[in-house]
Amino acid sequence: MNVNVNTTIDIDALWREYEDIKSRGYALDLTRGKPGKSQLDISMGMLDVVKSSADCISEVGDCRNYGVLDGIPEAKRLFSELLDIPAENILVAGNSSLNIMYDSIIRAMQFGVYGSVRPWGREKHVKFLCPVPGYDRHFAICESLGIEMIPVPMTDDGPDMDIVEELVGSDAEIKGIWCVPKYSNPSGITYSDEVVRRFAALEPKAPDFRIYWDNAYAVHDLYPDDKTELLNIFTEAKKLGRRNENMIMYYASTSKITFPGSGVAIMAASEDNLRRTKELMSVQTIGYDKINQIRHVKYFGNADGILRHMEEHAALLRPKFEIVCDTLERELGGLGIASWRRPKGGYFVSLDVLPGHAKKVYELCRYVGVKLTEAGATYPYHHDPEDKNLRIAPSFPENDDLQTAMDVLCLCVKLACLE
Repeated sequence: MNVNVNTTIDIDALWREYEDIKSRGYALDLTRGKPGKSQLDISMGMLDVVKSSADCISEVGDCRNYGVLDGIPEAKRLFSELLDIPAENILVAGNSSLNIMYDSIIRAMQFGVYGSVRPWGREKHVKFLCPVPGYDRHFAICESLGIEMIPVPMTDDGPDMDIVEELVGSDAEIKGIWCVPKYSNPSGITYSDEVVRRFAALEPKAPDFRIYWDNAYAVHDLYPDDKTELLNIFTEAKKLGRRNENMIMYYASTSKITFPGSGVAIMAASEDNLRRTKELMSVQTIGYDKINQIRHVKYFGNADGILRHMEEHAALLRPKFEIVCDTLERELGGLGIASWRRPKGGYFVSLDVLPGHAKKVYELCRYVGVKLTEAGATYPYHHDPEDKNLRIAPSFPENDDLQTAMDVLCLCVKLACLE
């Protein structure tokens, strides 16, 4: 970040503007990456595709009844086509990929994973690598289970793989790493081909090390004609052998494609990992919501149907991201107090302010009714060592409210960093 701070701005005038804003009683929320109402509305037709018992019949039987632990084959094929993963490597579950990830870690702690010497919970220490800034809910899973988190800095191409390779190859207590490989939360970075290949080729000291590959934004392009492509990690791992393929636990969902509370989530993994998972999962459930699975299949038909649907999402989200980035450029560009990336997809904009000032910006915004994700949340234990990162979630507010919130945020950045 350029730290040649521009000090020609009238700070007293900024404070007067701030006091005026305080009197307006704003209640604006930029905290979570929730789809806005207009995004939810474009999926309403899905509620009409299952109208009779005949609509509930899958290749493997009646979706209204028990059974089919790992999901109906039609849904597996839909995700297979969309994500370029063999259908036999896919398990179709409920609405939340976060739920599946949490269950995966719980099972590893209680029972171990394929290749474990013992359950992780019986190890003296369990550690995870956490690319930062990163997804706060990944970190919350680890913290809730007592898993030690080791931050790994992000580069423009993804996690710093020199650090990842050194740590994973030397410490058997490191059992996993969290990854959001496309349009990373919150930076918007997509892992380069080299980074994906290096992940696939990792040589961990722990035989039960896993890469938790949370491809949450696989088809969430803001510019469909200028998509960012992500190399397929399964393809690369299979070239290197079974052990490499066994490292990968892959997750995705339709939570930000259809309805976040009623989407469909999947886990993709090797034959060994899936067999182990299904053995343990069979005690937990007889099967997930198959009516919702077949509803998605009937509504979209195929992967092209999903991609056309995502173009509608992009048309709604693009103006919001442009409001955020254009306002940052107009208000903060050239001041030397902030930096950001203009993402090509995903759900967030990552804003770095002068080190030591993110918490102050957060508090200034909160006092005048603009809620941000708490400063530090994008780091393990809510500890941003430089106190500089803030995450902006543009999707939920209406555009006018978003513009107001961004104007206030930029004012608060100026007050915190220039005073």
